[in-house]
Amino acid sequence: MKTTPASDIRQIEPDDMLEMKLVTSPDSLDLLTDKSMCRRNPVPANCREVPSNAKPAEVANIEAAPSPTAPAPAPGPRIEDQEMRFVVVRGSNPLCNPDCPEWISAEGTITAGTAGKLRQLLDTLGGRRLPVVVNSPGGDVQAALAAGRLIRERGLDVAVARTDFLDCDPGKAGCEPTDGLYSGLTIDAGAQCDAACAVMIAGGIRRLVGADAHFLVHSMNMEEKVRAYLDEMAIGPGFFAAMQSAQFAKHRELKQGELREFGLTTGPQSVDALTGATICNSSPKPDNCRVLPAANAAAEAPAKL
Repeated sequence: MKTTPASDIRQIEPDDMLEMKLVTSPDSLDLLTDKSMCRRNPVPANCREVPSNAKPAEVANIEAAPSPTAPAPAPGPRIEDQEMRFVVVRGSNPLCNPDCPEWISAEGTITAGTAGKLRQLLDTLGGRRLPVVVNSPGGDVQAALAAGRLIRERGLDVAVARTDFLDCDPGKAGCEPTDGLYSGLTIDAGAQCDAACAVMIAGGIRRLVGADAHFLVHSMNMEEKVRAYLDEMAIGPGFFAAMQSAQFAKHRELKQGELREFGLTTGPQSVDALTGATICNSSPKPDNCRVLPAANAAAEAPAKL
């Protein structure tokens, strides 16, 4: 705290907080508020039985069990229902205005036209390298290979996360960007990267998957092409083996530690390392930071958060 100037803000990563003993474990809020925790024995102190019809409800005592290895993703937008779309987003956190990070939101199912849409958008950016924030249930493997190669060719970073749009969702009628930019925030909770999405992520220069994002793999066709592609992207063979070990009809969820061990991710950070409100204070300044003209900056300041 003392090494950070009063005019600045430093964001501390989860691993650092654990080392500093600021947090007591890497667990999330679910450890304290999960819907099934009150059935444990002993019952946690923050559980209370509320009578129903003046008769106390019977509370079953069951031994605490470890969480399932592959919890269902948190409810969120049905990205399965849309083809992957790419839009440019500018951070809407007041802490960054007027020098805010920007990124490309990539949400939806990967289809044959995905790489072409991404290339078309990148060609409008004048060479600026914006990170790609991906939330996808997977899709076309061949298209994912093409998109991943394009991401590597352009030297882009990637992260698995959702983009929460501030004013309106780009998929809704009448929702138009201001000067080509939507306003939003990124969050990894509830985000997913499934099957062919993993192939697309492998193309990133920096590849980040936060602790609350869901990363699922299963075996897929075009095995030799996928294996050669992962070798080309310098991803360890353990990742391909993990993919092929899960049956097509089932999914295997890989945790942060496994993804780092396999070389799929390049560090323990989450999407905040690419889109956080304070990254534009770094030196050297990231490529995705840009100061808007004063008039635009005022317009970009959000009315609410």
